[in-house]
Amino acid sequence: MTSISPPPFSQEQALRSAQRTFQAEINALADLQAQLGQNFYQALQQILNCKGRLVITGIGKSGHIARKIAATFASTGTPAFFMHAAEALHGDLGMITPQDVIIAISYSGAAAELLTILSATKRLGCPFIAITGHHQSELAQNADIHLDVHVQHEACPLNLAPTSSTTATLVLGDALAVACLEAKGFTKEDFARSHPGGALGRQLLTYVGDIMRQGDALPIVEAGTLIPEALAEMSAKGMGMTIVINPKLQPIGIFTDGDLRRLIMRCGDIRYRPVEEGMTPHPKTIPASELAIKAANHMDQLRLNQLLVVDTNGLLLGALHMHDLLAAKVI
Repeated sequence: MTSISPPPFSQEQALRSAQRTFQAEINALADLQAQLGQNFYQALQQILNCKGRLVITGIGKSGHIARKIAATFASTGTPAFFMHAAEALHGDLGMITPQDVIIAISYSGAAAELLTILSATKRLGCPFIAITGHHQSELAQNADIHLDVHVQHEACPLNLAPTSSTTATLVLGDALAVACLEAKGFTKEDFARSHPGGALGRQLLTYVGDIMRQGDALPIVEAGTLIPEALAEMSAKGMGMTIVINPKLQPIGIFTDGDLRRLIMRCGDIRYRPVEEGMTPHPKTIPASELAIKAANHMDQLRLNQLLVVDTNGLLLGALHMHDLLAAKVI
């Protein structure tokens, strides 16, 4: 059987199609924004007053949206999880407690699985929030709170594939999550604790003491050490410098590759000169308790590759190289 190839689709046609999709979804969001009111606030209060978890359920495309909304709530300080509507009817309803709040998403408001969940959770006494596109649907009429995401037209030219309606639902979920975040005073530090593996988590949870070099990894020489011995220590430890300490184990300077070049230009033969003749005195320091990202900013501002770590008495604890910050993915 001979297949029929679709007619050519030009770049101009493709861009016109994309523009129509954008505009249809923008219009849907504008309509949704205009109708926000008391029901939104009531839903927010139910979520804020929840003593258990926020359980968000749906099936099909609405289920995909529900899963993302649950993830957004969970990552912004509201304990939440997604419950697949079909799995709920085969045992997952056992996860729900009377302290939980249910959000059920169905654009038609007629999904049989969600109506069964509504009946079961009503017996538990859980507050039930329905998000639908039909305020007269069975789900909307029997919910404690209904949030209407009705759209005039899907972006799909056939007005069939959920497009504008799923976008509107997703944005409404974001709006609820952000309002909860603001009402709870959720901070960047709170966000980092929920995202320890992310870039922000590393920046806000990684301290200088976590990544500094210490012990035998530190290049250290005493004052009076000759330059050749100091160079051997620098080469062995790979930090591009050595720390010069006094008898009290306090750093009095650092001797870097740049200091070496300047000393050679100034003195020529440096074999019998002590390291303090070429060192940079009064080295910059930071406490181990400081955030590593602040150390990175400090080094960047001062154009330093190394920073010494000291305790409150000025005793040497360790050293930080820019490479250490890169390896820890702080920067």
